[in-house]
Amino acid sequence: MTWIDPDLTLTGRLVRLEPLSAGHLDGLVEAVRDGDLGERLWWTSTPSPERMAEDIASKLAARDAATMVPFACIRRRDGQPLGVTTYYDLTPDVPRLEIGYTWTRASAQGTGANADSKLLLIGHAMEQLGCQRVGLRTKWTNQQSRAAIERLGFRLDGVLRAYARHANGVLDDAVCYSLLAHEWPAAKLRLQDRVARHLG
Repeated sequence: MTWIDPDLTLTGRLVRLEPLSAGHLDGLVEAVRDGDLGERLWWTSTPSPERMAEDIASKLAARDAATMVPFACIRRRDGQPLGVTTYYDLTPDVPRLEIGYTWTRASAQGTGANADSKLLLIGHAMEQLGCQRVGLRTKWTNQQSRAAIERLGFRLDGVLRAYARHANGVLDDAVCYSLLAHEWPAAKLRLQDRVARHLG
């Protein structure tokens, strides 16, 4: 028995998070070429177009090992793939989990897609899975991600120094954040407001 259904689909007002599959390959290659994310954002876990198939296979292997639940993020109004996100570090005995390995095509950034995605993921974790803690982590050099996480209402837990090495060989720190169950109602209202601003 897995704690989280690997076939879980979450549907919001702007996006749908559906189980990642090999069938998403072409759409995600096109999405990552939007803004050259895999080349330009070297400090993120965004795969290059050439490594997309390998990245999907790796996430599906983690899903089969019950250590990750990966999603493709799909824009509802036109079915366009926007990127990938996951549940990982699954710890049902607390319960807690992390949300990560997230990337969004450049043209969809700032459109409410990420806010809707986080609303779905955190909401399901807190309200259906009974999580006491949801974690997010990013690299020290990823200033954009750190600011976005803090806007969500997550609090800084600490910095793990010299924690990970980027694909280009650069060593970086990991910045760890968390949101606790009693903090979710206020964070939920903020996310709902951000999503509502992009409905039209």
